[in-house]
Amino acid sequence: MWRFRWGVLGVIVILTGCTINRDIMFKTPTDYVFNELPDSTEVQFRIQPNDVLQFRLFANDGFRMIDLVSDEGGVNARNLNRITFSFLVEFDGLVELPLVGRVNVAGLTLREAEFMLEERYITYYNRPFVQLSVGNRRVVIYPGGGADARVVTLDNNNTTLLEALAQAGGIAKRGNASKVKLFRRNEKNGRDVYMFDMSDIEGLQYGDLVMQADDIIYVEPNPELARELLYDLTPLITLLTSTVLVLGIVRGLQ
Repeated sequence: MWRFRWGVLGVIVILTGCTINRDIMFKTPTDYVFNELPDSTEVQFRIQPNDVLQFRLFANDGFRMIDLVSDEGGVNARNLNRITFSFLVEFDGLVELPLVGRVNVAGLTLREAEFMLEERYITYYNRPFVQLSVGNRRVVIYPGGGADARVVTLDNNNTTLLEALAQAGGIAKRGNASKVKLFRRNEKNGRDVYMFDMSDIEGLQYGDLVMQADDIIYVEPNPELARELLYDLTPLITLLTSTVLVLGIVRGLQ
């Protein structure tokens, strides 16, 4: 009878304290419908809410900017850095800029935004020259190891999915290359969910997907049933062994 009781106790301990594969996030049912990428893969970064725009404006097609950077002593180059201003793209896609007020830039590429702003500033400047860059673009990457997530800064405008994974050290040993998930913000302030199979050469078509600010890349880890089950059972086995040893000693003293 005591063996039966210990067996029941062991099952209860396993079921209540089991930690098997609890580090796997964002699980989806087998019938989950993922979003589909458009036929033409996006090859340019597009501005979106919460981006911080680095803004420069010069007249006469940028003549003053060339004059500043041509200084051999570097004094004018430092002055050029000081005349760079930062503006936040707000939640509605608008950014408030000097003279022109609030302008909608969400969804535009940097080149499209520069051309649009040059048209706006032509009222105030002779042949305006606008320079834009984004200073806070980053993606969060979970390579599939469970404890090796990284926040990667997008220094280049057209950083691809493969480049972002490379900056995070590649797919972890435990990661499942056939289940690479991408969570991307949409116009409804939610997230679209994409699934890529990059385990074979067919997955190369997804490697050139350009990362957008605030993307989340999640490589689903492979389950480790045997190792984690052993990890959970080790305390129980130790407890049972100690209990049997104590019972044996007590019976030997009787």
